Amino acid sequence: MRPQDSATTDRTAPQDLPSIIRPYGDTTGDAMVQLSFSLPVPAGKRAELAALQLAGKMGLDPASVVHSKPMGPNFTFFIVYGKVNHLIDYAGIEVPEGREYPLLSAKEIDLAIRTVLNRRMVVVGACIGTDAHTVGIDAILNVKGFAGEKGLEYHREIQVINMGAQVTVEELVERAKAENADAVLVSQVVTQKNAHIHNTKQMAAAFHAAYPTAVGPGMGRPLLIAGGPRFDTVTEQELGVDRIFGKGTTPREVASYLVHALLPSWTPENPPENA
Repeated sequence: MRPQDSATTDRTAPQDLPSIIRPYGDTTGDAMVQLSFSLPVPAGKRAELAALQLAGKMGLDPASVVHSKPMGPNFTFFIVYGKVNHLIDYAGIEVPEGREYPLLSAKEIDLAIRTVLNRRMVVVGACIGTDAHTVGIDAILNVKGFAGEKGLEYHREIQVINMGAQVTVEELVERAKAENADAVLVSQVVTQKNAHIHNTKQMAAAFHAAYPTAVGPGMGRPLLIAGGPRFDTVTEQELGVDRIFGKGTTPREVASYLVHALLPSWTPENPPENA
């Protein structure tokens, strides 16, 4: 599901960093890179020449095939090592904006839900379509969590329904409505032929259709969250969801976002008087 703290590590003082940079493999500034790809040809010398020709057209000069392996009778996997001639204007790259909401402690998350929502927050999660990879959704929902952080099940004030893998969109919508879900988390790891994008758009459209009078997330329909390693090429608006989380996202980030999005009146600096 998007790590947000990484932005803080990008904020090194400009004078401590070079303005123009290039990659390195063995020694600083040697411009060497390594890349991997597959070609639909049988393994052999001719296939390696094809890989080198591709590397040359990509700007690697000189280049060498350091590894090749057959993938069935008519496909070959390659690792190519070579030198690029491109420079990067690092000084001209703007630092991405960091998280727009505070990272809360477990105590603050439960306190916010208890004092503002005055009931348990209901979160439904699933891997939809043919995706059978539950590692992402389990890392966020299961009590054991991820990266040293407990999952959403750990919170007393959050009721978690983990539907598991290969859940249809229809089943997810039906369960979310039956549970009166506050938020729906969908994990998509399988990305072949942009299946993650297609599935998520289908899911979002189904929820918007199922809640036609909704004003927005938490106002007539559940908050819709999508997570996975390959959502960096699309926006929330394109998918029809409220939030996208990428690789490395932790349960605490997701739980803090739930408070931010669904309980905007609560802040750790200024909690309600009855807290």
